[in-house]
Amino acid sequence: MTDTQRPPAAPVTPADAADAARLVSFGLQPRTSPARDAEYGALLRRYQEEPPFARLADAVAAGLGLVVLEVSPRAGMAVAAAEDSVFAVRMSEYARRAAAETADRFLHGLAHLAVAALAFPRPADLADDGYIGRVTVNGVEAFVRQACRRLEEQAAAEGENTDPATDAPGLEAAWRVWSRRTATGATKDARRLAGSTTGIVGKAVAFLADSGFLQRTGDDGGGTYRTTARYQLQVRELAASSAMAELLALGVVPVSDGSGSLVPPTDDDALGLVPDAGLPFHG
Repeated sequence: MTDTQRPPAAPVTPADAADAARLVSFGLQPRTSPARDAEYGALLRRYQEEPPFARLADAVAAGLGLVVLEVSPRAGMAVAAAEDSVFAVRMSEYARRAAAETADRFLHGLAHLAVAALAFPRPADLADDGYIGRVTVNGVEAFVRQACRRLEEQAAAEGENTDPATDAPGLEAAWRVWSRRTATGATKDARRLAGSTTGIVGKAVAFLADSGFLQRTGDDGGGTYRTTARYQLQVRELAASSAMAELLALGVVPVSDGSGSLVPPTDDDALGLVPDAGLPFHG
């Protein structure tokens, strides 16, 4: 049958549009798995088997300011919010969720960078769909503190001013504040101080777990977490960054806590190293 003899494509119906929007809505529920939800699984198969439906779902996502990273049984419909999307999470909003002071936004950005870095030790791990990264809260904090010491040594060797500079770009401002902040501290009832660097890391990983990027697996090391396919896709998509280049250039060997090593979310702004910058996660 020639092209001129082929029947015209079936028109898109309101039901098709509703199904496509429903699939996108599942993509915005990171804790929902197509393997455990029959409707989600059926829509996912339809996306993979019906190109017109796939295009429709992609168009719905694009209209909402979402980027489709992958549609597969392992990741579901993995989407990321574009900077101007209503689903983008601003650093100021994340800071409010984490009950963080405005001055701590640099530290929260650094914590997110370190979690991504330790989750994927090598580029090969980031590229391997079967790779599962593991991190602990204490391991991430120790890794950042080690990186801060290396930065401080470099600054001292180069004769640079080591006083905190609140308007300094990138990691320069963050490492000085981090190194002077207590690692743990405690309240009278022995709870970890929220403003300590370990407390900040704890909030960062809790946020990632709530967003479907990490899964908590135990309590060792202040809390043990494993990566999800969704997080790997996010980090893979946003791995190129100036902050990452800075961290890699330090040559810091990751602490051996069963976690990995280096790859961050996005550029300095998206890491929260610049106040009110966007995080590369949907809300």
